Amino acid sequence: MLGCMTTRDPQATALARLAALFADETRAACLLALLDGRTWTAGELARHAGVAASTLSEHLGRLVAGGLLAEERQGRHRYVRLADARAAQLVEDLAAQVSPGTAVRPRNLRESSAGSAMARGRTCYDHLAGRLGITVTDALTTRGLLQQETGFALTDAGLAWFEAAGIGLERRGRRPLARACLDWTERRPHLAGVAGAALCRHALDAGWCVRIGSGRAVKVTAAGERALSDLLGVEAAALR
Repeated sequence: MLGCMTTRDPQATALARLAALFADETRAACLLALLDGRTWTAGELARHAGVAASTLSEHLGRLVAGGLLAEERQGRHRYVRLADARAAQLVEDLAAQVSPGTAVRPRNLRESSAGSAMARGRTCYDHLAGRLGITVTDALTTRGLLQQETGFALTDAGLAWFEAAGIGLERRGRRPLARACLDWTERRPHLAGVAGAALCRHALDAGWCVRIGSGRAVKVTAAGERALSDLLGVEAAALR
């Protein structure tokens, strides 16, 4: 009878519950939208997902209860964001597992343009992704500022580069200084972690990049092209 007896791993139920949170297109759309690192109102997410506010409210409740989202309420408004960097990493890592061949084709020119902009450059929670993120990561590596042989790590020269560029690295908590994040459009890792977040924040604050519309897509400005050329030797053509 021993062959009929099983001992279920206690994590199995928790893992199944977590996976179920992603197994809905509306919830998945919300999680991907929130990878822009900003706080959205429930109404904005409902319009983005194309569902009624009452329907979205139920989905948001499940995501908050599951620990993937954090919420704040101000008067009549409900604001939500990804709970933390670990939740964002989970969403991005799962998105990277989707085969390019299974992606839904854009229904119109607007969707096609938006998709092209996202592939060219976007934020992945709080760091740069898409071809822009890969280009910057490659430039840091080529110049010996970042090493990728045994996982991402800033070199001594890299630490000095961030300091010289005026990009502060707040090394507090358990978040790694540098981490590889698999890019779901480029299928290669880009820079995440404290360094990736600091670089993205500086790029936006300094006007090197600007957001396109209300989504995650970003584009490099003329000032950004000059800065990335001076600091990392990146050619302007690679940023367009």
